[in-house]
Amino acid sequence: MKTRQFWYPLPERLIAQHPAERRGTEKMMVLHRDTGMLEHRHIADIVDYITPNDLLVVNDTKVFPARLIGKWEDSDGAIEVLMVSAAPESETDASGDMAMPSMDVSNETLVWNCIIGSGRKCREGQVAVFGPAEQLKVTLVKPLSGIGMWKVRFDCSRPLMDLLDEFGRTPVPPYVKREGTREEELEDRERYQTIYAKHVGSVAAPTAGLHFTPEIFAALDAKGVRRVSVTLHVGPGTFRPVKADDIEDHRMDFEAFSVPPETAEAINACKARGGRVFCCGSTTVRTLETVASRERAEGDPLVVAGSGASNIFIYPPYTFKVCDCMLTNFHLPQSTLLMMVSALAGRERMLCAYAMAVRSNYMFFSYGDCMLIV
Repeated sequence: MKTRQFWYPLPERLIAQHPAERRGTEKMMVLHRDTGMLEHRHIADIVDYITPNDLLVVNDTKVFPARLIGKWEDSDGAIEVLMVSAAPESETDASGDMAMPSMDVSNETLVWNCIIGSGRKCREGQVAVFGPAEQLKVTLVKPLSGIGMWKVRFDCSRPLMDLLDEFGRTPVPPYVKREGTREEELEDRERYQTIYAKHVGSVAAPTAGLHFTPEIFAALDAKGVRRVSVTLHVGPGTFRPVKADDIEDHRMDFEAFSVPPETAEAINACKARGGRVFCCGSTTVRTLETVASRERAEGDPLVVAGSGASNIFIYPPYTFKVCDCMLTNFHLPQSTLLMMVSALAGRERMLCAYAMAVRSNYMFFSYGDCMLIV
């Protein structure tokens, strides 16, 4: 298929620059795959569509303040660093490819794959400083494949995550325009994070989950709907544009994931009883479709607990092995995310739904409204 087949016109006014005034009040378009029928509801109405026989799966990764603004130690020139993924201490291979991302993100994790933004030519051994009294230093270790990508080492006066919490910035997507005010940063710290975020490691939020509130979860609990989680640390590749003419030529970035035993057991039990697996967001879908695609012996369960790194790219035609229904936001034209939802609901049907969303003034992208595909 051609990338241009996933283009649609979107007025700039519909790109949400701020979250809804109150979490859990966003609009929700419901797309019925069997008939193509569209409904206009709100996120709290999701309770009406999930039964006790079904299972809700969410991604409990946690966004951290991964964007740093500082200066070069030797020139005072400006530098921006976006921390992408934790890296092993060992050197990358001779090709300069980035090492597989790790789930191990802690104060002791001081070697990272990062995107460096600077007006000067970067060289190995250069040092940049960040924060008041230059409490954090970054040394460029090795260039990696990819524009501006480097392996770096952090040198901290205090625990790394404490310093990031103090003067790091929330890495909201580039289409969310920010002037860098304290008020904007405080808003992003709270709202660019799910209420169930647990495991630190993402530089982008699993945005479908931003809509859930304790009240919605309480209503699902009261109905008898079980909820389990996976973890996938989201990288900037989720926003990387598809530049290839043929979508098959695009390559996804690797992202670290983990599937707990209780989640695997719950999914296999749901499938066995004929229930539906509701995936919250594309990251949950990619995690589960990755583990379901791994080779296994005959008779093994569909989903097996474990961890690893995934670069699965889901586009039409694709046969979903785990995901039956999906809660998702509205995605960029010609994006891998739009291609994924098109694989689930059909490209023409999805583009018709997006045209309706534009006419109905739904808000798009990370801070926007959502769609439930059933």
